[in-house]
Amino acid sequence: SFFRVRLDRATEMQRVYLRAMAELGAAPQKAADVAALLDRTSPQVAPTRAELIAMGLLYTPEHGYAAFTVPHFDKFMKRAIPNLEVPPVRRR
Repeated sequence: SFFRVRLDRATEMQRVYLRAMAELGAAPQKAADVAALLDRTSPQVAPTRAELIAMGLLYTPEHGYAAFTVPHFDKFMKRAIPNLEVPPVRRR
C-alpha cells in the first residue's frame, strides 16, 4: 500500500518515533512531547527525527515541531503498530 512502502523503509527506532507521533495525534507534534513519550530527551531522538525528515516522512511546519507529510499516516501507524513499544535506551 501507499503507506506500507514508507513504513518498510524505516528502521526500528524510526518506526517507534512515527508511532509515538501517531499516539499524540495527526496535528504537528512538539519534538519534546514525542521525546517524553519515548522516555528520552529531545537531543537523544533528534537524529531519528532528522532522518525521518530527510526521508520525507516528516516535515517541520515551525521550529520545534514535526508533522507527517502524508495525510492520515497517523491512523495507518496505529493500525500497523497497534501498541507503542519503546525499546530501552542503548548505551554507546
